[in-house]
Amino acid sequence: MAKKTVSEKVEKWHAVPIKGSFMVFAIVGFLVSAFLLTNAAWRLAFLTVFAVMFVAALISLAKAPINA
Repeated sequence: MAKKTVSEKVEKWHAVPIKGSFMVFAIVGFLVSAFLLTNAAWRLAFLTVFAVMFVAALISLAKAPINA
């Protein structure tokens, strides 16, 4: 048996469906962090996390396969 090369071992990346509640949680978390947190360092950290969550939800929405 021949060894597999790295390109044969690595599968192509594909998006998976994420629930809609994930996007809602990202939006609500972003808004709460933006308006209610007073510490600037914590605000920036939470805004970054919720923004990344929102982007992940958008990617999932656009690229995930449709399940019948």
